[in-house]
Amino acid sequence: MDRFKVVVIVHLILIDDGKILLQRRCNTGYEDGNYSIVAGHVDGNESVVKAMQREAFEEVGIKIKEEDLEIVHVMNKKEPDRESIDYFFTCKNYDGNISIMEKDKCDELKFYKLDELSENMIPYVRKGIEYYIENKQFSIYGW
Repeated sequence: MDRFKVVVIVHLILIDDGKILLQRRCNTGYEDGNYSIVAGHVDGNESVVKAMQREAFEEVGIKIKEEDLEIVHVMNKKEPDRESIDYFFTCKNYDGNISIMEKDKCDELKFYKLDELSENMIPYVRKGIEYYIENKQFSIYGW
């Protein structure tokens, strides 16, 4: 029997000195020109923690130890073409210098004050950040 398969996505709420790292998407075909946070899909045979570590390194060049990651929000999300479970992480520490590693997918990295986020953000990412600020651990979005 075939079962429904859900997409799993990880997001990194990277805070430094009260500001959050946002990246502007480009050339991806999804929300290009809008800001998001470090994020990506979980690959097969990969935990959400390993996926977050991999995505952080692939996208902005930082290494994060497993014990420095914390899940702060889980979102059950529905979009027109898919359903997903999204895990939002924060991290206490990381190694490396933040820089654009995927220049074909991101054309700007910038730290924003949490109360002054860019206007052009992916809507569900904005909600995830707001829920993090409100200390809300779970949400349903798009249903």
